[in-house]
Amino acid sequence: MLLLKYLNAVPHTQSATQILKSFTESLVTGTIDYQNFIDPLDLYWRPRPIRDANNLIFHITHYTDYLASQSEYGNRINPFRNATSYEERLNWCAYYHKQARVFLNHLTNKSEQVISQKQVRVINGFNEEMYSTEYAVRFPDEHLDRLLYLGFVNRYGVSDYKSQAITMLLNYGGLRKSEVFHIYVSDIILNPNHPKEALVRVYHPEFGAAPDPTYKNRKEYLSAKTKYKPRNNYLISERLYAGWKGALLSSKQGYFDVVFNPPSKAQEFLMVWAKYLKEQRVEPSKKDFHPFAFTNTEGKPETLKNFQRLHRGAVERIGLAVKKELGTTEHGHRHAYGFRARQAGLDQVAIQKAMHHRSPDSCLVYIKPTLDEVTTALKGIEDKHGKQNVITKTKLC
Repeated sequence: MLLLKYLNAVPHTQSATQILKSFTESLVTGTIDYQNFIDPLDLYWRPRPIRDANNLIFHITHYTDYLASQSEYGNRINPFRNATSYEERLNWCAYYHKQARVFLNHLTNKSEQVISQKQVRVINGFNEEMYSTEYAVRFPDEHLDRLLYLGFVNRYGVSDYKSQAITMLLNYGGLRKSEVFHIYVSDIILNPNHPKEALVRVYHPEFGAAPDPTYKNRKEYLSAKTKYKPRNNYLISERLYAGWKGALLSSKQGYFDVVFNPPSKAQEFLMVWAKYLKEQRVEPSKKDFHPFAFTNTEGKPETLKNFQRLHRGAVERIGLAVKKELGTTEHGHRHAYGFRARQAGLDQVAIQKAMHHRSPDSCLVYIKPTLDEVTTALKGIEDKHGKQNVITKTKLC
């Protein structure tokens, strides 16, 4: 639509490529002459962010490439030209950086790449400035115990063991909030190596091994034994939907083990889980059987939306505001887990395994310190060196 408006506004004396070039420049600079407060094109466009402009250039280029491949159309609107030696080196750097992350990169046709890297578009995107302003805001550790034991209570002051257990899996186990709702009762057992601790396994909701070995996977098991589907198979608008982001599985049976941090919390979780099973879990009816670990007051599978409601109420109950930028939403717990793992001295690969990321770089956003934390660390170093200098001067005197 923007390009069509621009085409109608400019005189048709330029080539299509020249029009596209001036269009992209107008996206970034705008079309208004602020000295005279007029717009010769009568568009009155304000400058757009470079990222938006580059996104539009990308889509227009690829759409017009498709049109150019059709028999009734002619040349590309944004054709290729020979790259300079500098541009070719940049192309190769980008190529190898991308290929390093491709699992089947050995299947790439290298001869085609030799030709491809010698070319660049006549109209390229604009260079974006690099910003490091975003970091994953985590749930404040100093309020976690209050949330668990003072926030998750009902109107009569009785502890809500279900919400406590789920929150422990998020904060101490590092699970994504959607992963919790794929867990079966049979997935939480006593750790054979540490009998006082829980061993929690999260299986792929469809292709993970079924609790009954008669069935080849969980999808078949649910279909045969219940009226439910794997919860990632529901529409996102449906009540029972729970997403699956593609966690790194550590077993051929299609699961990964939850790594509690601190490790002692595996024992604390087991106690809360046992209390939930004994005192509060509503068992599914025989007519509506399901294997899911957490149930609502009717014995049906608990939903993500309802837990979010319970979590919001608990956070507000201890006097905190529920805001993503404060880390007080349910996803702030996973952020806290990642940062705590870094503080414990785990390296990037170990954190990747603990957080079940497929890429080792995915955890970087979770372990990035805030500016305040960097400043505090530097002040600590400064104070330490200051004391050492005082001691040295005293000895010299």
